Parts: sequence; structure tokens; C-alpha cells
Amino acid sequence: MTTGIPGVDLAVVWCGAIAAVGGASGLLYRASRGARRLAERLGDLADDWQGTPARPGVPSRPGVMQRLDAIEQQLAAVEHELHPNSGTSLRDAVDRVDERTRHLTNDTP
Repeated sequence: MTTGIPGVDLAVVWCGAIAAVGGASGLLYRASRGARRLAERLGDLADDWQGTPARPGVPSRPGVMQRLDAIEQQLAAVEHELHPNSGTSLRDAVDRVDERTRHLTNDTP
């Protein structure tokens, strides 16, 4: 359907094309917003996994593997204290106190 005026017909076609391109651009932008958010979250996950170096005003953060290594070392130190050894563990100290105070009560195991 035409108006019979070439200039008006051309303007209608161009307006329709601009509206179609603008609408498609808006839809692509909205659709890509979720992908951008996902990419940002994956970037945060990678930073948390690998750790981040120190920068001015912000201390460094160790990565997951460094944190797990620190936890394992702390657990090893705690486990060392729970078993009798050469007399320096917490368990040895508790055993010595128990032995010294056993005669104060009538309870005998």
C-alpha cells in the first residue's frame, strides 16, 4: 500500500527499518545482559579460586588451594597435640595432671 507520494513512502520505509533495527538491538541487549552477568560471576569465581594479588590499599587474598593447605597444616598441628609423644603435647600435659591429682580422690579407674 502506498500513499502515492514517493517522499512519504520512502520516509515510512526508513522509519520502519529504524524501528525494526532498534527493536532488534534492544532485544539483543536484554538477552545479552544475562550472559554478561554470568561472565562477571564466573570471573569472580576464578578470582576466588586463584586468589588476587595485593594492590594499593587492598591486601592480597589467597586462593582456594592456599587456604586448604593452611587448614591442613593447622589440623596437623592440632592432631599432634592430641596424641602422646615425648611429653610436649597437650595430651601428655593432661595425663601428667591427671596422674598428680588422682591421689586426691577416692576414685580409681
